[in-house]
Amino acid sequence: LPRVFDLFVRGDEASGRAVEGLGIGLALVKRLVEEHGGSVTARSDGPGQGSEFEVRLPIGLPTAEGQAPGGVVPASSPSPRAIQILVVDDQRDMACSLARLLEGWGHEVDIAADGPSALKLALARRPEVVLMDIGLPGMDGLEVARQLREQGLAARLVALTGYGQEEDRLCSLACGFDHHLVKPVDLDELRKLIEGASSDRLAVPSCPPG
Repeated sequence: LPRVFDLFVRGDEASGRAVEGLGIGLALVKRLVEEHGGSVTARSDGPGQGSEFEVRLPIGLPTAEGQAPGGVVPASSPSPRAIQILVVDDQRDMACSLARLLEGWGHEVDIAADGPSALKLALARRPEVVLMDIGLPGMDGLEVARQLREQGLAARLVALTGYGQEEDRLCSLACGFDHHLVKPVDLDELRKLIEGASSDRLAVPSCPPG
């Protein structure tokens, strides 16, 4: 079960069977357990044999601010400050689940489900981070990013997408994205990007004409 705790991983999708869920729950469990100085592991003897999950948490009160009992330092500290984040995904359940995760980290989150709404909301709210899918109805994420840059938005634009080829990455960067993350997304990497945006603002990159 090497990827069971990865964000957006949903069981054995390659088997052709319908897979329920959004691939967020176990990633969130792992993050919460680690932030309390614990650990969580999973094991299975194989398909059809069930799975065993083990959560270990320290007992007792913290011995110092930001430190768990026994000198264990939690995996990550709270974000330096809350920031405004826009999540853009046409899968409403996915967007809402990611928004709840980000709100649990202390941030303020808006949601848009299509390209035109994302463009309008981003220009009105001026978020510091935009987490956006590429394949959006009405206007794709590449065009949204291009127009946001042309209109001077200096937010950190992060593509969260299933498109992972090198040409996909180069295209998203050319259109104004700062980062291109391929699903399933590593939670630690995502959080570092967000925390970085809370302490600095990126310069607006040049964008080629559409």
